[in-house]
Amino acid sequence: MAYVFLAYGMHSCLNAVAGAAGTPGCVLIRALEPIHGAAAMATRRRLAAGSVGLTNGPAKLTQALAITLAANGADLTRGRLTIVPPPRRERFTVAIGPRVGITRATDWPLRFAIHGSRYVSRPRPPEPR
Repeated sequence: MAYVFLAYGMHSCLNAVAGAAGTPGCVLIRALEPIHGAAAMATRRRLAAGSVGLTNGPAKLTQALAITLAANGADLTRGRLTIVPPPRRERFTVAIGPRVGITRATDWPLRFAIHGSRYVSRPRPPEPR
């Protein structure tokens, strides 16, 4: 399920709920690599279609994908907004680092990214462990 909220009262951010109903737990989707629809994303973001800046931050991502508060509660397994496995499996290393943009528990290693991805917002997670 999608949990969409406003950050700083102005930027939509997307979380994927990652637990059973009534149990707190979600994953903030901070960035993605555009595979389809980059031209539409570029129009929404007023950037070049090949720009890394299209989706390299949580607010940039929702703007590029036209995700608004109306998507809050959406089923992420079907419908307009879905999270699906990639078309083919690729090997990659996961980089783990501290969370960013928060004031509490900033040292907790709860930020995960594909190591070396140019689509990860800054600061980049450290080298894989």
